[in-house]
Amino acid sequence: MTSEHVKCLIIGSGPAGYTAAIYASRANMNPVLYQGGQPGGQLTITNEVDNFPGYPNGVHGPQMMQDLEAQARRFGTDIRYGLITSVQFVDQPSHDNPHRAIVDDKHEITADSIIISTGASAKWLGLPSEMRLNGLGVSACAVCDGFFFRGQDVAIVGAGDTAAEEASYLANLCRKVYMLVRRDEMRASQFMQKRVQTAPNIEILYNTVTEEVLGDEGVNGVRVKDTQTGEERILDVTGFFVAIGHTPNTGIFRDYLELDDNGYIIVEKGSTRTNVPGVFACGDAQDNVYRQAITAAGTGCMAALDAERYLVTLEMQAEEI
Repeated sequence: MTSEHVKCLIIGSGPAGYTAAIYASRANMNPVLYQGGQPGGQLTITNEVDNFPGYPNGVHGPQMMQDLEAQARRFGTDIRYGLITSVQFVDQPSHDNPHRAIVDDKHEITADSIIISTGASAKWLGLPSEMRLNGLGVSACAVCDGFFFRGQDVAIVGAGDTAAEEASYLANLCRKVYMLVRRDEMRASQFMQKRVQTAPNIEILYNTVTEEVLGDEGVNGVRVKDTQTGEERILDVTGFFVAIGHTPNTGIFRDYLELDDNGYIIVEKGSTRTNVPGVFACGDAQDNVYRQAITAAGTGCMAALDAERYLVTLEMQAEEI
């Protein structure tokens, strides 16, 4: 197995990873970034991004990621294709005892600092039509894409607080919102339930599952089924939102980092520091609340600054020995 040593290893790309790379490069940390299984992150499957500052006319998600990648490369980031398949973190890292990561099970990297920006993956229903129309009226982020459905009828799947919150958000933009709940009750808090139940343009359909998202070039309807009666009907909607949760891509860190009950990395309040010295987490891998490109980029900046300060401390400790 080949091996190399780096000052700063960034695991994952997307707005968080690329922003961390920009700041780390400008601080002469010579970062190496591995893009992961989905180079560019979730925005590479997002059609229009209309709410990221600096793009007055909006931008396609893939184009935005290409811009961020190019900016990181311009400052000298070594960006590589590859997947970190395992890690070995140490409790008291030093130059002689660094953290380790394995790339594609065949290349070892030792690193003085590691920034994790592996993101989170949206949970989907698993329907072929849902995947086919993803980005063409199907979305997992109402805050990101609801703007494009102003004055239209839409449907949203989910029964928790996130689904209720996104349904309320859509209700402020759309003419009608169908909320599809699989069971005969919601899992959301009583406050959030009351909020959607009293909204005049939200219709909650209990005991309802999605059978198929309809449309060719875009969504023009959803076929749903009543699980009690078996009756099927078609909802005339132009947007279909899935709000059944996200899964953080943090499995390989489970043996070393503190995670919450849903698998998100726990960081020290007001920073990106994890429970392991020299390991920092940014973006959706540690954010189960906002999950926006702009907040991910902000924490990417924080991670690079935290890592820079840590490396200075590490150098000072080495000089004292």
